Amino acid sequence: MGLEVRPVASRRDLTTFIKLPWRLYRNEPNWVPPLISDRRRFLDRDKNPWFEHGEAEYFLAWRDGRAVGRITAQIDRLLNEFQDNRWGLFGFFECEDDQEAADALFAAAEQWLRERGRDRMVGPMSFTMNDENGVLVEGHELAPIILTDWTHRYYPGLFEGAGMIRAMDTLMWHLEIQGRDRVHPSIWRVAERVESKYGITVRPMRKKDINAEIDRFLEVYNEAWERNWGFSPLTETEVRHYAQTLKPILDEHWAFVAEKDGETVGAALSVPDYNQVFKTMNGRILPFGWLKFLRNRGKIDRVRVFALGVKREWQHTGVAARFYQLHFDSAEVTPQTYGEMGWILETNKSMNRAMEGMGGRVVRRYRLYERLLDPAARPSYPGAADASASEPAPQEPGAPASGPGSSEAT
Repeated sequence: MGLEVRPVASRRDLTTFIKLPWRLYRNEPNWVPPLISDRRRFLDRDKNPWFEHGEAEYFLAWRDGRAVGRITAQIDRLLNEFQDNRWGLFGFFECEDDQEAADALFAAAEQWLRERGRDRMVGPMSFTMNDENGVLVEGHELAPIILTDWTHRYYPGLFEGAGMIRAMDTLMWHLEIQGRDRVHPSIWRVAERVESKYGITVRPMRKKDINAEIDRFLEVYNEAWERNWGFSPLTETEVRHYAQTLKPILDEHWAFVAEKDGETVGAALSVPDYNQVFKTMNGRILPFGWLKFLRNRGKIDRVRVFALGVKREWQHTGVAARFYQLHFDSAEVTPQTYGEMGWILETNKSMNRAMEGMGGRVVRRYRLYERLLDPAARPSYPGAADASASEPAPQEPGAPASGPGSSEAT
């Protein structure tokens, strides 16, 4: 029968699309299975609010009647309007070590995007930079932290073999949140004067008031992150959807709001690394998944800095340093004593320097690729010879983490 790529056309096809990674990663101990029910809801065009401003097609590659790869092609109209671009996106890429199959998947996504007038295809993003994104190029020896992917070592070769070019790298930083002497003393000095000098108070988010807290987070998010490469603002519907998804794993020890005279000026949200629990569940809640969840959640020893942002006019006040200080306080009363901060854009020199000052080290690097579809389009990668004019300006430490699923403080 040979190789064929065709759209997902039935519930059975969608199940194959969702479950393909279980076969591809069956011999990879560091891969963490996602919850099948969560993936199904996320891909449901009637349930995921991203589809209010986006459209997508799902493709499967078949060889001799067996699924050997998958990909999505998508358009985010909100991204295009906000960034004033004609980007097309792709995501959810998984494939056997088979260049012919990878080429065919990329070709199917490209054709779908060309038909809709896109000038490039950028990814992988599932579905945006607010979600899991990138191909892992460094850090395969580590199990992935929550809201990140672990992808095969051979994937960069498949992408580059198909003519994809580097668009942007993102970094994940390991941070110990014990042993305050590892941190540059100036950070503690700055943190201590946030309230006395500027009148800014920082308090834990209230889980029982989650809707109002999410409103405060959205107020910060869409302002503080707006200059990020690939940023697409979240709608109120999307934020409330995220809130319901995250509420079961939200811990008030790790979520903070900064306020000045009733105005929200910053927000920080870290979540315990529930990947350490999901690893034991094999993607299923029933019949015994919840029991494993309850039994193992007390063993989680690290957190993921999911999002950390400060409005631009308040970035000079040290609010980010105060957020960092409170993470150390929380580590003294919870089982979590270390974590990861990310992703952070490689171009964000100020935030990466801040991570060094916190005693951090880069432990993972993810890469986003692109293929230019219009001869007039220029590469996104700041290191490209003809792309210097489009390089994002570095932002101050304590601006944002790069969004739900990404915690860059650009």
